[in-house]
Amino acid sequence: MFFDLPLEQLESYKPNRQEPDDFSAFWEGTLKQMREKPLAVESKQVDFGLSIFETYDVTFNGYGDQPVKAWYILPAGCNKDLPCVVEYIGYGGGRGFPYDWLLWSGAGYATFVMDTRGQGSTWLQGDTADIPDVGSSPHIPGFMTLGILQPQQYYYYRVFCDAVRAVEAARSMPRVRADQVVVCGKSQGGGISLAMSGLIPDLAAVLTDVPFLCHFKRAVAITDTAPYNEIRLFCKTHRDKKDQVFHTLSYFDGMNFSCRSNAPALFSVGLMDTVCPPSTVFAAYNHYAGEKQIRIYDFNEHDGGGSHHEFEQIQFLKEIFK
Repeated sequence: MFFDLPLEQLESYKPNRQEPDDFSAFWEGTLKQMREKPLAVESKQVDFGLSIFETYDVTFNGYGDQPVKAWYILPAGCNKDLPCVVEYIGYGGGRGFPYDWLLWSGAGYATFVMDTRGQGSTWLQGDTADIPDVGSSPHIPGFMTLGILQPQQYYYYRVFCDAVRAVEAARSMPRVRADQVVVCGKSQGGGISLAMSGLIPDLAAVLTDVPFLCHFKRAVAITDTAPYNEIRLFCKTHRDKKDQVFHTLSYFDGMNFSCRSNAPALFSVGLMDTVCPPSTVFAAYNHYAGEKQIRIYDFNEHDGGGSHHEFEQIQFLKEIFK
């Protein structure tokens, strides 16, 4: 059912952002400190029987010099440098196998798929621990309140640092046009992509499909669906920590990255989506500072536009790189 604002209100819905005074300094300092450490990319070609693709098992240093896994996939026999799509994964999923990620290489691009630390146990398996050597191998969610009382201890602080390093690792790979890197993802992956749009100033494009991690206060107020309900349940028990929780979340809100973005972006939204409610998506979209388009799927839930929207994304990138 349509449970959120009417479409005519969604299209102009631009709530006030709750941004900490030190938001820019927080992230600038984080990235400066992180880039003082070696990226240490290691890549090994692997054979998954995909005769028209080349597949590589990649490891790079993410947050805290901790190893993060990825797949790098190319059209076989490619002898020229290509634009590269860096893909981030939805909540609970891991990098799985290369044949789970063939869309972009099938369309003629290089593909770099970042494993999400600690996840990869709900639908696709993952291979990256959250914090190595402390018993944090991939596990079942939740992650939404892990370290939530301090911004630099919050789970997504580590994930966003990994995601920046993933773009840098992708740019270092052979046959990648370093000036033509796109970030892409659905749900959690879309939220991570939005964060990268505000943290990395020279992306070629941003594809954010039914994005998660946006407008947290409204999300927990109008949906009781996972994963946002993890935040509500935490605040239900830790009644005295509510302000602290939302202060931390303000450093990770897609709206606060959107207003810093300059790359062309394609959004999608499902108007019956109870996982990432439409108003939270439009909040990020309407604050987005770069050129932008949105595809609206009236009767869809968190599936968004599915394969119909993938075709829209392919056409969008064709226009970007024509």
